[in-house]
Amino acid sequence: MSQFLRLITHYSLLILIILIQACKPKEVVLPNETELITTVKLSFTDSSNVGNILTFVFRDIDGAGGNAPTQFDTIKLNSNKTYTMKLVLLDESKTPTDSTSNEVLEEGIDHQFFFNISSGLNITTSYQDLDANSKPIGIQSKWETGAIANGTATVVLKHQPGIKDGNQATGETDVEVVFPVRVE
Repeated sequence: MSQFLRLITHYSLLILIILIQACKPKEVVLPNETELITTVKLSFTDSSNVGNILTFVFRDIDGAGGNAPTQFDTIKLNSNKTYTMKLVLLDESKTPTDSTSNEVLEEGIDHQFFFNISSGLNITTSYQDLDANSKPIGIQSKWETGAIANGTATVVLKHQPGIKDGNQATGETDVEVVFPVRVE
C-alpha cells in the first residue's frame, strides 16, 4: 500500500506543479508599433571639404494621405564628388520631436534603407554602417556623383523583423520618399 501512496503523492505533486505553471501570468509581447515618420533629412558632407554640409528635407507633418508636404527639397549635388550621407528620421507631430533614427539603429537587425537611383543619374551609393549581424542599415552611406544629370533618388526604409535579407521586396515599408535630384 505504501508504494501506491507514493505513486499518488508523486502524481499529485506533478499535477500541482503543472497547475501552478499554468496559472503564472504570461509575459505579453506587444508587436512593434509603426512609428509616424513626418520628416526625412539627408545631410551630405563633401569628402574634399568636410565643412561643406548640404541638407535636404522632406517634411509632411500630418503623415501620408493628409495635407501636402510642407517641405520637399530637390537634392543638388556637385558633379564628380564623393559625399558621406547621414539620414535622420523624425516624428515632428509630437512635442518634443521624436527621433525615429535612434530606434532604427537600435533595431538595426530588423531595418534596412534602400537607395534607388533613376536611370541616367550618375550616382552610386554604398552603405557605411552595419547591424549586429554585419548586414547594412543605411543611416550612413557614401554617394559618389559623376557627370551632370537630373533624375530621382528614392529612399526606402524597410522593416524586416527576422527576415532581413538585403532584398527590398521583403518586409513592410516604413517610409518611401522620391527626391528630385540634380547633379550640377
